[in-house]
Amino acid sequence: MMKQLLFFILFSPSFLFSQQIKYVDFKTVDAIISVNPIEKSVSGSVNYTFEVLSKIDTIRIDAKNMNFEKIKINNKICNFKNSTKELLLFEGFKKGENTVSFNYKATPKQTMYFVGEGENMQIWTQGQGKYTSHWFPSFDDMNEKVIFNMTIISDKKYEVVSNGLYSPIDNRTGNQFSFNSNGTDKVSFFSMKKPMSSYLLMLAIGKFEKQTLTSASGTPLENYISPEDVSKFEPTYRYTKQIFDFFEKEIGVNYPWEIYRQIPAKDFLYGGMENTTSTIFSQYYVVDETGFNDLTYINVNAHELAHQWFGDMITATSGKHHWLQEGFATYYALLAEKELFGEDHFNWEMYEIAERLQQASKTDTIPILNEKASSLSFYQKGAWALHVLRENVGHKDFQKAVKNYLKKYGFKNVNTDDFLSEINKVSKYDTKKFQQVWLESPVFQVKEAMAILNKNKFIQKYFEVSELKDVPFAEKRNQIEILLKSDVFYPIKEEIIYQLQDLSYEEKADFLKIAMQTKDFKTRQAIAKTMRKVPVDFKAEYETLLDDDSYITKEIAMNVYFSEFPENQKWLLDKTKTWVGFNDKNLRVLWLTLALRAKDYQQESKVQFYEELLQYASPNYESTLRQNALTKLLYLDKNDINPMKFLVNGLVSHRWQFSKYARDNIRALLKSDRHRTYFASIIPELPENEQFQLNRLLNEKI
Repeated sequence: MMKQLLFFILFSPSFLFSQQIKYVDFKTVDAIISVNPIEKSVSGSVNYTFEVLSKIDTIRIDAKNMNFEKIKINNKICNFKNSTKELLLFEGFKKGENTVSFNYKATPKQTMYFVGEGENMQIWTQGQGKYTSHWFPSFDDMNEKVIFNMTIISDKKYEVVSNGLYSPIDNRTGNQFSFNSNGTDKVSFFSMKKPMSSYLLMLAIGKFEKQTLTSASGTPLENYISPEDVSKFEPTYRYTKQIFDFFEKEIGVNYPWEIYRQIPAKDFLYGGMENTTSTIFSQYYVVDETGFNDLTYINVNAHELAHQWFGDMITATSGKHHWLQEGFATYYALLAEKELFGEDHFNWEMYEIAERLQQASKTDTIPILNEKASSLSFYQKGAWALHVLRENVGHKDFQKAVKNYLKKYGFKNVNTDDFLSEINKVSKYDTKKFQQVWLESPVFQVKEAMAILNKNKFIQKYFEVSELKDVPFAEKRNQIEILLKSDVFYPIKEEIIYQLQDLSYEEKADFLKIAMQTKDFKTRQAIAKTMRKVPVDFKAEYETLLDDDSYITKEIAMNVYFSEFPENQKWLLDKTKTWVGFNDKNLRVLWLTLALRAKDYQQESKVQFYEELLQYASPNYESTLRQNALTKLLYLDKNDINPMKFLVNGLVSHRWQFSKYARDNIRALLKSDRHRTYFASIIPELPENEQFQLNRLLNEKI
């Protein structure tokens, strides 16, 4: 068991309601925090300094379901009120400089997550929005900027990451908490020089290895990974330095902090989170060389890094202007990809986004400038809006406006008018009309987007090929053959494969064989995705898909080949028995499923195969692997009761994607009287939280 983790945090100003900052300015906070992984609780002592600017009756600090004691203002015990949402202070302070100190304890229901146990344990936080106040008394309003300095005392076998620069500290004098000094502890101090909003406060604790790069400007870039994944360092973090260097050049403002870290977290809630100086991202993106071909961290990497300027350095005043964070981060990530992979890649990404937005606009009727806008609007429509601006204003003038915008509002809060006013200073472009059309209208401007895309020759050619869809095959076969043999960008070849899929094999055989000869795995993968029946005379070519450097292609080919050529099942299973795949072990889980299905394959090992597959469904593993294993187990036998408790356990997962999966599958099973009886019978055996969730489903009206 891990000892309690004690850490000392030095934290700066905040507020609670937007009106409070007019009257009170919090300056610093010193805190000693203890995280107890056994109780899943956090406690500590906190000391804020703040300035009262003008008369105010009550000062508020956001604190969700916390207990407080020993509250002092200006070193004197004072009365207070705990509303369970806020700590309210109403006596003892004066105009000018003040201090408030207190002890607190919380058992957070969200925001601080305890994943795994023992050596595999990780503790991490996710405060996006207004959630840091669930584990640390702080300020939900993003308009309050805070300087954080954190000292962490922890078991030395675990790495600790927080915001700011790290240094060891020998002098522990003044700490209000004692700690184990028998040689098992270490002290880590994290200091910041500039302020940030409270939702960007972070903590990550666990077993990690670290590699450090240095940017062209001298900024340390620390990349972390779990010990078992050290061989995946390079493919996971590929292009990190190039992206960083590109942003400093393209944005025109140096990285605003002293260090940058990236830490993968197990069962993380999202793709990534841009905590100031220290991004947490999903373990899902940790890949090896082959996995990199199908799934990369590049876009998330660039997106979260861009947030260090757009979101962390300057922060939107409210949710209405959220696009200033997500739209910018999405767009600059795409610009980074253009730098890495070229114009054709960039325009293809923009085209795919445009297609999604055009389709979504039929039902998504809330414009960007609305706090209730969808993520698609904030992120992807926001990115397209910026692309339209950049194309119409001109790249150099757009860059100049962004640079001025960041320098003028650095470490402050901004709204859309602030940004557009900087555009107006460098260009006569009609930003008023732009705002009306792109930010205040729910309609996606397809014509304007397509006009910009059509400047790219590859996109022009792609549209030409797309228009061949309804052209008789005999009339386009020569053109198709030429394109398949050319080095044209892969989406064109993919489009051709999709146009061929409804033809008889005899008609398209020669073209499939040409496409299979390409070195581009995406074109070959398109064949795998569209070919569910494999003629005997194409068997040899199809087998080569099993050797592609793509876990997605391998998975598709394994499935199809197993069904199409039952006489070769033993050969297939022997060939693929050591394959693992992504973090969800897609190839290993599929192999176990196929091995259990194959009637004459290693009968003596069937029980072992089943037990391995069942084990992957247990809480000992990440939810992506658990979900994959549960899907296969239900496919093999939906009446098998062994995985059912693991499915019920999924109902209480903090990761909403997995809890939804469990909920949907149990609802489907409850339509059967047999399953309804079974689930009702196991309720007394379940933990209280699982009982509650399962009872809710049992009591739903059918």
